[in-house]
Amino acid sequence: MPELLIRKSIEIDAPVETLWKILTDSKFIVQYMFGCNAETDWKPGSSLLWKGAADGKLYVKGFVVSIEPPSRLAYTIFDPNSTIKDIPSNYLTMTYDLKKRNDRASVLEITQGDFATVEDGERRYKHSLDGDDSVLNGIKKLAEAESRAK
Repeated sequence: MPELLIRKSIEIDAPVETLWKILTDSKFIVQYMFGCNAETDWKPGSSLLWKGAADGKLYVKGFVVSIEPPSRLAYTIFDPNSTIKDIPSNYLTMTYDLKKRNDRASVLEITQGDFATVEDGERRYKHSLDGDDSVLNGIKKLAEAESRAK
């Protein structure tokens, strides 16, 4: 089966350093990641737990795969509340690539998948499509506001 990936990008009027801060600082993450905090030390191999800020519930878990400030962040994700087996082969990888367009602007590209290799991948793919748009637009809004505030 061919790869089944979600790939999206968005131009952001903020430098990559500001965008990186939005991606890795919990005070911003909770504002665009569906009300969840990211609990991690952002080191490769470390766990990454997405917990509801209001209820403390674990919504998504995974591991930091790689981190290259301020250009690339990759981690795995898995919904521990699903009926899918919690095994490494059912985790998806989420990658953020930050590219400098000029001194004041950047491009954020995300890749999520490979849905073709995980259990119930097609349903998970369809469920994730719109959520990525919401996250990207939230990141853009926060990064541009933070950049203007400087």
